[in-house]
Amino acid sequence: MNKILEVQGIGKSYPLFQLKNISFDVEYGEVMGLVGRNGAGKTTVLKSILDLAHPDAGIVKIMGREFTGHENQVRQQIGYAAGGMSYYKRKKVRDIIAVTRTFYDNWDDDECAHYMQAFDIDGSKKIMELSEGMKVKFYLTMALSHHAELLILDEPTSGLDPVSRDELTAIFRKLAAKGTAILFSTHITSDLEKCADSITYIKAGELESSGKRDDFVRGYAAEMGTVPTLDDIMVYIERKGAEL
Repeated sequence: MNKILEVQGIGKSYPLFQLKNISFDVEYGEVMGLVGRNGAGKTTVLKSILDLAHPDAGIVKIMGREFTGHENQVRQQIGYAAGGMSYYKRKKVRDIIAVTRTFYDNWDDDECAHYMQAFDIDGSKKIMELSEGMKVKFYLTMALSHHAELLILDEPTSGLDPVSRDELTAIFRKLAAKGTAILFSTHITSDLEKCADSITYIKAGELESSGKRDDFVRGYAAEMGTVPTLDDIMVYIERKGAEL
């Protein structure tokens, strides 16, 4: 079984937004970038996968199991982090770790200490004392500390400086080499260039395209009649069908 994540026709309706029939797969050891402009539905896709926003339609399978009905077992194998996540702001980092570790059977104190040191996170600081970039690193540390086989990350490079983003994308490649699958949303195409094996593009709540990065680029190169960068492709996709 090569697929760790199977997303089959998920949809979610809100009064002013609709996610429609989103389908894609992620394989073990694959890094997939979930791309689209702000408001396209990337966060809704990720939350629907995790049942944080209960989808109105579709099926999500993780490691061959439907997520619904197997939440407790499946969550042990998933690491989730999102830009803008809010832990108790006045709690110290080390206190949040002490509580979080009790929820995971495979929590690894050594792994947690490794990433705390690698990211230069001070466990004695309160969440409110961390910069936005340091918060992202802390949330990622939490996701990496229980040997998750699938990481689902919403804008993980948000708020990071270029050097920290390079460090993070390098970590993604190292994790992928060990078999960890990573699905991360982003609008920073340079991050995709550095670490993504595949790309899924969401436009206005609908699936525009999904596939291996090279195939994704080649497909639009043929359509555009040029050799485009990922930035070029994003602009082209968003302008298609729009009145300029």
